[in-house]
Amino acid sequence: MQMDTSGQKYLRSLIAEGEHQQLDFKFEINDARKIARTLSAFSNTDGGRLLIGVKDNGRIRGVQSDEEYYMAESAATLYCKPEVLFETRNHKVEGKHVLEIYIPPVAKKPVYARDHNNRWMAYMRVADENILANIIQLEVWKEEHKARGKLLEFTRSEEFLLHYLENIGEASLASTQHDTGFNRKELVILLTKLVRFDVVEMQFREGTTVFLLKDAPGA
Repeated sequence: MQMDTSGQKYLRSLIAEGEHQQLDFKFEINDARKIARTLSAFSNTDGGRLLIGVKDNGRIRGVQSDEEYYMAESAATLYCKPEVLFETRNHKVEGKHVLEIYIPPVAKKPVYARDHNNRWMAYMRVADENILANIIQLEVWKEEHKARGKLLEFTRSEEFLLHYLENIGEASLASTQHDTGFNRKELVILLTKLVRFDVVEMQFREGTTVFLLKDAPGA
């Protein structure tokens, strides 16, 4: 769906926010696969807006909006699985066109993007970056629509893992596997369950995912 608006004040206020978890600037679209990665990240997180024709520093360069729209459409239909549905607005400021693309969050995750090696990868939006979803996040998404149950009964393995995280504070998947001796498959199952029940949370630190106990489980 394509809508025109002359809301210059709206656009300038949006740009003034700077890039963040729900807003990204693109100078232009010259690679549909890169845009697909952004569409995947917004879809899998909280949704967001993509401004085409705006530099990273917020300066308006402008684009040929029709051409940019068709590139975005190609990214959504050919390089995203499932297809990403979005809305667009054309803004004109000082004779320059800016294309605004709104991507809503999806109910059924994940949305994958096809990379340059034709692999389907899922992304998340963290602050102003698109990051690759880790294996635990992928498993949590797969389990989201299954009945979780009201009570969590801890096995000895889960108690051991929780005690480990309590003592160490936070740890990556690799370091947890190394320190605890769990095999990778078993550890993924354990962490997925604990994340789903809000006992353990994931935090993203400079390209690495760490796991730690939540202060108030279930809150």
